[in-house]
Amino acid sequence: MILARADQATRRYGNVTALDQVSFEVRTGELVGLLGPNGAGKSTLLNMLVGVRRVTSGRVELFGGDPRDPGSRQRLGVTPQETGLPPTLRVGEVVDFVSAHYSDPVPRGELLDRFGITDLARRQTGGLSGGQKRRLAVALAFVGRPQLVVLDEPTTGLDVEARHSLWAAIRSFHADGGTVLLSSHYLEEIEALAHRVVVLGQGRVLADDTVTAIRDIVGVRRVSLVAGNLPALPGVLGTEHTDGRTHLLTADADQLVRDLVTSGVDFSGLEIRPTSLEEAFLTLTADTDRPVGTGTPATQPITA
Repeated sequence: MILARADQATRRYGNVTALDQVSFEVRTGELVGLLGPNGAGKSTLLNMLVGVRRVTSGRVELFGGDPRDPGSRQRLGVTPQETGLPPTLRVGEVVDFVSAHYSDPVPRGELLDRFGITDLARRQTGGLSGGQKRRLAVALAFVGRPQLVVLDEPTTGLDVEARHSLWAAIRSFHADGGTVLLSSHYLEEIEALAHRVVVLGQGRVLADDTVTAIRDIVGVRRVSLVAGNLPALPGVLGTEHTDGRTHLLTADADQLVRDLVTSGVDFSGLEIRPTSLEEAFLTLTADTDRPVGTGTPATQPITA
């Protein structure tokens, strides 16, 4: 069953296109990671799917209906990227207030224990640290026993221990049959949680595949050097020329360097570094209007 869907969804803010004809869907029981650099359009997409923003063109659906219809959101739990909490209310009071909106909420004690914030129950939210507020905000998404939970950058501001605790709670919800759509710009977080990954860049879907396939694409390295005309080298995914330097993209930098040496080409200033998530996808797709398909990177040469 499809719980959330975007069909050629576009969102513009004046002359700025935040999302450009995005299509994807989330089915029952999936744990989908929405991955991309800051500004890729992740929050805009999530806001449209949960009814906070309207599409400029195209269509979005939530449980088969309009996300702006309150009836469509009854089985939904959401933690937005930024959450405002009443500063004078205690944590337990905030949970009780949200619970009152549901017919069968998760008991307060169980919820607080699940997210490791039992000791905060009597604390005013205005006195909490940023990480503590974030853990509470995520916990509130699960109060109403939702069928689908949408989490926008859920671990922002959390230390390593709190992050792993939150990951465990999300995994437990999914293991019990819940469906999760979460966004992050941390590949590590998506690897730890998601079974399927949708990658956004410049408002478009660049890839939609398994975690393994996405990791292989992001594993591309940039080999930079100063050289004359280079021969055709195996394993080069893309070539870029900037400021007198040649940049070669490859999944196996060690082999590429060996090939360079045995080719007999004179070169200098050799540098090898990992590409960023943004570089890996935007550079590999620079010469094509089509998204990366099913985990296969674009292999056309890239010209500056």
